[in-house]
Amino acid sequence: MSKKDNGASVILSYLNEKNRPYSAQDVFCNLQKQHGLGKTAVVKAMELLALEGKIKEKAYGKQKIYFADQAQFEDVNDADLKAMDAQISELSAEVQSLTQSCRELDAELKELNSSLTTEEMMTEIEQLKAECSGYKARLEKIKSATNHVTPEEKEKVYKERDVYAKEWKKRKRLASDMINAILEGYPKSKKEFLDEVGVETDEDCKVVFPTT
Repeated sequence: MSKKDNGASVILSYLNEKNRPYSAQDVFCNLQKQHGLGKTAVVKAMELLALEGKIKEKAYGKQKIYFADQAQFEDVNDADLKAMDAQISELSAEVQSLTQSCRELDAELKELNSSLTTEEMMTEIEQLKAECSGYKARLEKIKSATNHVTPEEKEKVYKERDVYAKEWKKRKRLASDMINAILEGYPKSKKEFLDEVGVETDEDCKVVFPTT
């Protein structure tokens, strides 16, 4: 492409090949990367081609549309148009089928990429075997121990726990009733009173009353 040509020959060939309407902006975007055409050069070249009658120009408001001169193309009869339509339908169906195949292959590839390799699988098996051996050794140690808690001892611990929990609840209620009675005549807030007498609540110590 010569400097004098300024891209006109490229634009003319492009419009004749595509044979569809384009704006100057469309042609610039489509050809700029491959041919390095500037937008101003594209606009001037298309205006010149239209002026010389090599392409056609149509104005729609402020925008101009350019397209190939249809007189250079042979007339197409109805039979040829029907044949083209049939070919387009056939190719569209083929494209759709290939697109679906690509999606399925892509999904299969992602699944394979996320799966472990044979080496990784062998490593994981060895790790699991070692972990399993550790659990077996721990289980044998527990079974061989002589300091197991008998059901009777367990029951005794739970009963003692219930006794202490009830006493805890009872004393907490008594303390709360006593504090509330004092606060009726106390001029400051409950927090200030507790700070003054040095009382720490279960909440201050982050202690939670057992539920079971």
